[in-house]
Amino acid sequence: MKKLSGILSVLFVVVSSAYAQKSVTLEDIWKKGSFFPSMISGFINLNDGATYCKIERGDGGNTQVVQYAYATGEKTGVLIDGKAIASANNMGSFAFGSFTLSSDEQKALIPVATQPIYRHSSRSIFYVWDRATNKLSQVADNKVMYATFNPQADKVAYVYENNLYVKDLVKSKTKQLTKDGAFNSIINGAVDWVYEEEFSMSRGFEWNADGTKIAYYRFDESNVKQWDMEIYGKLYPYHSKFKYPKAGEDNSVVDVYITNLKNKGKKIEIGSENDQYIPRIKWTKDPNTLSVQRLNRHQNRWELLMVDAKTREVSVSLEETSKYYVDITDDIIFLNDKQHFVIKSERSGFWHLYLHKVEGPRVFEITRGDWEVENLLGVDEKNQKVYYTSTEVSSMERHIYSIDIDGKNKMQLSKAAGTHSAAFSNDFSTYLHTYNSANTPHVYTIRNNKGELVRTLEDNTKFKETLKGFKLGPLKFENIDLPNGVSLNSYTIKPANFDATKKYPLLMFVYGGPGSQQVQDHWLWSNYFWHQMLANEHGYVIACVDNRGTGARGAEFKKMTYLQLGKYETEDQIAAAKYYGKLPYIDASRIGIWGWSYGGYMSSLCLTKGADVFKTAIAVAPVTNWRYYDNIYTERYMRTPQENASGYDDNSPINHVDKLKGKYLIIHGTADDNVHFQNSAEMVKKMVNLNIPFDSEYYPNRNHGIYGGNTRLHLFNRMTEFILENL
Repeated sequence: MKKLSGILSVLFVVVSSAYAQKSVTLEDIWKKGSFFPSMISGFINLNDGATYCKIERGDGGNTQVVQYAYATGEKTGVLIDGKAIASANNMGSFAFGSFTLSSDEQKALIPVATQPIYRHSSRSIFYVWDRATNKLSQVADNKVMYATFNPQADKVAYVYENNLYVKDLVKSKTKQLTKDGAFNSIINGAVDWVYEEEFSMSRGFEWNADGTKIAYYRFDESNVKQWDMEIYGKLYPYHSKFKYPKAGEDNSVVDVYITNLKNKGKKIEIGSENDQYIPRIKWTKDPNTLSVQRLNRHQNRWELLMVDAKTREVSVSLEETSKYYVDITDDIIFLNDKQHFVIKSERSGFWHLYLHKVEGPRVFEITRGDWEVENLLGVDEKNQKVYYTSTEVSSMERHIYSIDIDGKNKMQLSKAAGTHSAAFSNDFSTYLHTYNSANTPHVYTIRNNKGELVRTLEDNTKFKETLKGFKLGPLKFENIDLPNGVSLNSYTIKPANFDATKKYPLLMFVYGGPGSQQVQDHWLWSNYFWHQMLANEHGYVIACVDNRGTGARGAEFKKMTYLQLGKYETEDQIAAAKYYGKLPYIDASRIGIWGWSYGGYMSSLCLTKGADVFKTAIAVAPVTNWRYYDNIYTERYMRTPQENASGYDDNSPINHVDKLKGKYLIIHGTADDNVHFQNSAEMVKKMVNLNIPFDSEYYPNRNHGIYGGNTRLHLFNRMTEFILENL
């Protein structure tokens, strides 16, 4: 891995002597939205390789999907016209926020009246739009989940009340493929709460290449214990009930089925157990070969299985093991020759790309080195090119590369320091390039596959001018070498009028969870501007340090916290605080720390284990006892409480309350389905039992994000007041 040379990586100074600069206020951040750059979203590549489309607001509240040429930016047509659709369907207007085109671009699935469920799931009324007639047809009478075309776009599959359905669009007939679905018991075609949260998935079915078969999940969550969450607002609170397996508890029994749409689905024999996970299913380009990723419950053995849909025979294509854990990957592309695939793996100790045969043998190691591939962007099979982003320049940057599929002729396509990403056209001749850094809001350009500029879509010039009107201090990236022998990435924000002869209080911001990264040269969003407000209006220095266990620096750095979550991370944050406390301009008696979720867990541990170092801490939605958290996440890093009781107990904040000396503010949403309010309630109970003073704030009916209406404004007002009073 290439380390930073020197300590100064980026200096972010936005100053203007031409006019007086305004102070950043919480209303600017959370009410006016003053610090959100212009974004380009809904950008969809079209089949011709020369054009793309995106959603725009049309006349009379209608929505349009407008088509543009990559090369010139010329508007080449309106693909979907809400006004014309409204007229053709006798509607007053037709507005929508998303759509999915069929593979031939002659139809679209359009969801409306969407109702979110958890982090990734939702239900909607779905319409099928026909390009030839502008007519809409409703997929089902009710709100359904995950409506998806088959590749031929003559059928749509969806989930309703935990059962899988297929609608034949030609015959206008619907067939119910499963019939045993039941709330909090059996799920067909979708996934349970813990899979959705920890494996970042929701839809639980996949069409094969010729649209004749569907592979789908069946979850039996009958033995998973139920979590009841009160929702307030009526005379008697409503109880939201869902299955939530905590560490060491029973999981759903998960099976994979394949159906030919005519007969009952047939189960694939890959083991019906609650001590394994099936986090991904994906058809290869062969319509009769399904890939399945399987993990044991300890998540230290990963297998890529290949299933013959005709015989239901299962073979192991790849297997990886680790003394720690193996992370699953979505970076797997099956090639059109039906014989090969490109996959991202951490087997070397760093994430890299490999070419494999479907039956398993490795053909080429495409990338190699002490750095990590971030994302596999695509494979241009015609020209035998692979495109990806990586950390090769710096663990704090992301750059775009092309390389031959045999690992030769690597080319860096992005140059400017910061974070780059790309979305390629279907023929790989062009890509939408997104660039941002700590001192550069988002810039969107069209570039050719050599990285050369074709045209600029949005450079946020207007937003940059807006920023010049605000008082903002310098942000500096640096490597800090701690007395414990560890070198860590960090950044600091100092007041714009910083005076090295003065002493400043320090507020540290932490997340610190496994594989995460806060210290990255990219746009830092709303928290950054709150930190700027604290620095420039109230005279605080802000610091953020990525401790051991965080990402982008290889498997050993990331996974060394295994079985002892919180131990080394806390040691690093305490050591960093001591490092800063010795700087001549930091008041070592006034060091505070705050964080959210895993960061709230970390800030709580720091104020207890580091009671002589930290004066104050804020914990937002913290885990306070790993026994309270879900099993997929927690056991990945800790194994079960039955196997590793001391690992759970030694580093859970609730077991260190007696050490607490400083001022402590704990905050939680009562409807947090992820980190349950139980965590804060039990922490408060322990502090009360020990007669330890604390501050608290809770937000009724708010989830893990604690947002909606004035919630964020109120939350950050509360945290600001607490810091000003106690640090």
